[in-house]
Amino acid sequence: MTSRRARRGAATRMLCLCLAAVVSLAGSSLLAGCSLLAGSVHKPAAADGPKDGARRVPPVVMFLGDSYTVGDRGVEPESTYASATARLLGWQVVVGGRSGTGFVQKGRGPHAFLGLYESQLGWRPAPDMLIVSGGHNDWRIPPPQVAAAAHVLLERARQRWPGTRLVLVGPLWGTGTPLPGALAVRDALKNLARQLGVPFVDPIGEGWITGDLLTGQGNAPRLIKRDRTHPTPAGHLYVATRLAADLKRMGLDHPARKG
Repeated sequence: MTSRRARRGAATRMLCLCLAAVVSLAGSSLLAGCSLLAGSVHKPAAADGPKDGARRVPPVVMFLGDSYTVGDRGVEPESTYASATARLLGWQVVVGGRSGTGFVQKGRGPHAFLGLYESQLGWRPAPDMLIVSGGHNDWRIPPPQVAAAAHVLLERARQRWPGTRLVLVGPLWGTGTPLPGALAVRDALKNLARQLGVPFVDPIGEGWITGDLLTGQGNAPRLIKRDRTHPTPAGHLYVATRLAADLKRMGLDHPARKG
């Protein structure tokens, strides 16, 4: 009887030892698996790209102008020199203005440049740069009056967007010799820009468009439409290359807000 109990006790102890060994092995494998899994989760990926903050954000540039800037009949804003300049320099662009307008002239609408700035651009977040291009349609207006209106507009933009860079582009002239009134407006705007410390681009003074459609001389026959005023598609692209070159020379091809 005693021998039988002893054999049962020995068998029971052996079973317990076997079960303990199985549990121990299983636990070791489980722990090893968890360690490997944890290592795979926490190990940094080798192909991680640059941090978002290191990526270069294209500058935001706004244009305000007349039909040269927003397009004349049959020409959309995305096809004008303003958008072409943005594509050349890698900007994000917002184009504002209206055909026939100027610093004083309202064209067929209720607003000149100041009103168009308020309704189309001024309520938006501050851009890196604002380019105001005009004066062509103001050639009949006394130059001091044009300069005074331009002064109000530029100061309004400075007050609303203190860190935004400003650029003033003088009148563009399609073909032939610019009229005396256009030259006087150009001179008034140029003097204002000097007083305010605003960079000034002078398409007339730099001779962007030369010659005349009537004589077939210069680049006007290729760059200006038969209306002798507005650029052809090639003309818009050409104006964009000239403006981009001037902005590069001024160090404004990649503008950033001050402060």
